[in-house]
Amino acid sequence: MDHSRTPVLDALSEFRHRGDVVFGPPGHRQGRGVDPRVLTILGEGVFASDVLAMNGLDDRRNSQGVLQDAQDLMADAVGAEHAFFSTCGSSLSVKSAMLSVAGPGEKLLISRNAHKSVVSGVIINGTVPGWVHPKFDAERHLAHPPEPDDVRRAFQQHPDAKGMLLITPTDWGVCADIQGVADVCHEFGVPLIVDEAWGAHLPFHDELPTWGMDADADVVVTSVHKMGAAVEQSSVFHLQGDRVDPTVLAQREDLLATTSASSLVYASLDGWRRHMVEQGRELLTRTLALAARAREEIGAIDGIEVYGQELVEEGYAFEIDPLVLAIDVRGLGITGYQAAELARARHHVDFGASDTCRINARLTHADDDASVDILVATLRKIVEDARSAETPPPVDFPSAEGLELETVLLPRDAFFAEVEQVPAEKAVGRVAAEMVTPYPPGVPVLAPGERISQEAVDYLRSGVAAGMLIPEAADPEVTSLRVVRES
Repeated sequence: MDHSRTPVLDALSEFRHRGDVVFGPPGHRQGRGVDPRVLTILGEGVFASDVLAMNGLDDRRNSQGVLQDAQDLMADAVGAEHAFFSTCGSSLSVKSAMLSVAGPGEKLLISRNAHKSVVSGVIINGTVPGWVHPKFDAERHLAHPPEPDDVRRAFQQHPDAKGMLLITPTDWGVCADIQGVADVCHEFGVPLIVDEAWGAHLPFHDELPTWGMDADADVVVTSVHKMGAAVEQSSVFHLQGDRVDPTVLAQREDLLATTSASSLVYASLDGWRRHMVEQGRELLTRTLALAARAREEIGAIDGIEVYGQELVEEGYAFEIDPLVLAIDVRGLGITGYQAAELARARHHVDFGASDTCRINARLTHADDDASVDILVATLRKIVEDARSAETPPPVDFPSAEGLELETVLLPRDAFFAEVEQVPAEKAVGRVAAEMVTPYPPGVPVLAPGERISQEAVDYLRSGVAAGMLIPEAADPEVTSLRVVRES
């Protein structure tokens, strides 16, 4: 296919060239009605490019096939048979993928280190989850993706499961054995969905971890805004094989998606695909060299550890994304929360994620020597800042078993049940009716339907005291928890 073409961008250019006068949405009329104070910050181009797909980029019948053409080019670029653009982020894409494999009341195996959007999908879709617990690194207090043998045991325990949802890479750059898990799923005659939200760059360089479509996954969801160059909320889900019907996937997505899709998202996805096909290998080769330099220089800083190939050698990871710098700061006597706040408040540097033990920095093709120099210099300054920082309160880290909570009620039923808010100490042994999620990275400690353990409560309470953020819980301080009312 001719990847110099950009159907959405070309249609947008033609729209501007024609000078169409619009009497439908958007009401700002390509920026003419926008407050000049807004234009000063956002720019005129944003609003000039905000155009309806129908009777805008294309005609009333969509006869030019602008969007479909762009999706076909994307599929070809990454080795998929079908690609679907989503303007609601991978939070919607993964729900659509789940619903296309397991409908309401049907069972889906899900890696329990899933993002809250997956658990939300379980609730919205009425899915029966068969949780596959990740491997837990007790020394680093870090969860890693399950292995093929873990998935095989889960299928033996849940032979009625319609498929499997695997999360890889993790927020800390740890990658699963996608091929091995796909082989197990296909052995049981069901599809594998891969939530590869952090992996949009993977198809475009052979020195990066394996891309899900190259490892026989059936559906792969990516967030292009995360490691690519599309605007926020840009997501694509890719499909191959015949285990998931493309019509079913498209209709399930249509069930959940907005009917007012953003042309800004479509256009940036279209342009990013062309950029990667034409220059991606060159750009990512340079980025890999930058990451290697950053890893070496950061690793030489006293009190700081950068995770790397040792996670593979120790058997926790199948692969590591070298562009993800997971930086353990415990040697400085501070938490990752403190490190992230020091970097932002004192040095105007924002890290991608933080938790009790670490922070992370992700390098993309947009980085250069100057940004890496700033990263390394900031970490050296944090070493100095840490000497006068307050000593954080201790966190009661749970054991692996302490996080493997028993699901005693369907998550949807628990979420919509009659509930009560009880003091946290009285919630132990009760059934959770809400998600309680340290964010970022956004993996729930408690999911609706799980029986609350003392270890989970102790971890959450002590974590909040140490700086953990739990924004969506009814009580973000976790002095109380929302539980199913007992009859």
